[in-house]
Amino acid sequence: MAVKGTREFDIKATPAAIIDALADIEDLPSWSSPHKSASVLTRHADGLPDLVRAQVSVVGVTDNQKTRYQWDGDRAMHWSLVESSQQAKQVGSYRLTPTASGTHVVFDLELALKIPLPGFLQRRILAIAMDTASRDLAKFIQRRVATHRSPTQ
Repeated sequence: MAVKGTREFDIKATPAAIIDALADIEDLPSWSSPHKSASVLTRHADGLPDLVRAQVSVVGVTDNQKTRYQWDGDRAMHWSLVESSQQAKQVGSYRLTPTASGTHVVFDLELALKIPLPGFLQRRILAIAMDTASRDLAKFIQRRVATHRSPTQ
């Protein structure tokens, strides 16, 4: 059974700052508690991550996965599962729209596990992912923006 969700939220940062934070794969475990490790295996010609390996643990399920990333400038980032020990499918994206006060973000995620789990546990895994991808990402970006400000801002 696949579960999917969408979360919309605003971040007080530019789309470029958000893409920069999302591209910092090695820092993913610092703001995404389910991620125990993350590393870039290959990069696109522009230096952005292409193939990523990660270990993720949530509700007692630990997954070793590889995902492929696609980037659309400062407008979007998409990824899809290439290989996984526990998932049959994972497709996600962040779509970014500049606003007067920062950026409106639309986060989409679809997951399907290989192992049979009750529907309520699958929905719990999705809820944790949605919270991490919105609330925790926003906090991480706000910290990055605050520490990267020039003295004149």
